[in-house]
Amino acid sequence: MRLVLQLVARLLLIVALCLGAATLWATFDAYRSVDRATATSAQRVAQALQGLYWHELLLRSSRMREHLMPVPEWRTLETMKLISPGVCVEFQPATAFEKPLCGQSQGIGRMPPRWFASIVPTFLGSHAEVVRPVSPRAAAAGTVVATPDQAAAISLAWEYILNVIDVALLMAAAIALLASLAIAHTLAPARAIVLALQRMARGQYRTKLPRFRSMELGMIGGAVDALGSRLEESVEQRAALTRRLIEIRDDERRALARELHDEFGQNLSAILAFANTIETASTKDRDHGIAQDARMISQATHHLMASLRDTLKRLRNPLPEELGLEASLVNLVDSWRSQSATQPTIQLDLKGDLTDISGPAATTAYRVAQECLTNALRHGAAREISLHVERCAGEDDALLIRVEDDGGGDAARVARSAGFGLTGIRERVAAAGGSLSILPASRGLSVAATIPLAA
Repeated sequence: MRLVLQLVARLLLIVALCLGAATLWATFDAYRSVDRATATSAQRVAQALQGLYWHELLLRSSRMREHLMPVPEWRTLETMKLISPGVCVEFQPATAFEKPLCGQSQGIGRMPPRWFASIVPTFLGSHAEVVRPVSPRAAAAGTVVATPDQAAAISLAWEYILNVIDVALLMAAAIALLASLAIAHTLAPARAIVLALQRMARGQYRTKLPRFRSMELGMIGGAVDALGSRLEESVEQRAALTRRLIEIRDDERRALARELHDEFGQNLSAILAFANTIETASTKDRDHGIAQDARMISQATHHLMASLRDTLKRLRNPLPEELGLEASLVNLVDSWRSQSATQPTIQLDLKGDLTDISGPAATTAYRVAQECLTNALRHGAAREISLHVERCAGEDDALLIRVEDDGGGDAARVARSAGFGLTGIRERVAAAGGSLSILPASRGLSVAATIPLAA
């Protein structure tokens, strides 16, 4: 999952949690606001009745104080204005059949759902009545009792919650959207870093990243640039070391070829001469047993000399240095074709201009083709082998060599092989700055090497 989506998902979770907390707080505050409204209504009505009490006491001093209240004027429209919606107020002691004076409770809020009406009182409890004395100095003046209407209180709480939730939802959506855009904008440079790492994985180590405003991303970008520089230096040093090792190995091969030619070649020639002499003498003496043994020695010597010539041919300087890449590849294929009529069919496909390819690139291409053909012919059961060599001209001037056969085989096992042949061509291709791949073909294996000509 992308980091931006993870951060946005976490942000949405946090917003949802905050929204839930805000809903709980709004529910609690709205439900308890009814208690505050009840207390306020009781206090206001008590203060109003206190004024009526002292007014009646001054005007009607001949009446007993216990008969002053409740005065008829207290159940007026002015008193109704002092009572909050959903709250009922009564005077104690009340007269017979006197009903509480209630504030307007119709249409004060939306009808709450049943689950809300049942859950809220269960968790938050019921509302208590509020009692206020009419006059703290005259206990006989009576008291005011304010009682909230339970259904009206829940409706008011539901209406308040809906209003708060609407605003909270709009704020949550705005915060989530703006924060998501900010996160996406902040993490946008991460894509440039990933692309730079992907280019480095393909061998383009000199990948300069732009300067980032974020200090953390800037540190990552600087580390990536430094890593690319060190990787390029390491690859260059490794390639130079590999080229030097290949040069030393080629010198050793040439020295070995000289030793084999001088020592084994002369000794084999001497053995062949002695065998011919023995055969001639035995024929004159009519000693056919010795003559037969001498002929067998001659045949074995000829076989050893042929093997020695093939070995010297592989050890000496490759043909590209003498004939050029195209002619040496044609000669390589013709030599394999001429060895036996039972050999698999070898198809050579040359594309592009190969005439000016020389030096290490030509030698590497020839060695890759030589080793791949040798492996396909000696270690597989191929009936048809194709050698495709193409020069990919243009900005990326490179040489593509692909050898494909129909002899089956496990590409993964061959790719993991640590044989000297594959190891050698891997080293040569790496020293030339190229790449080597071993993949399954339709009926066998496909070995492909890309050698940059500008390297």
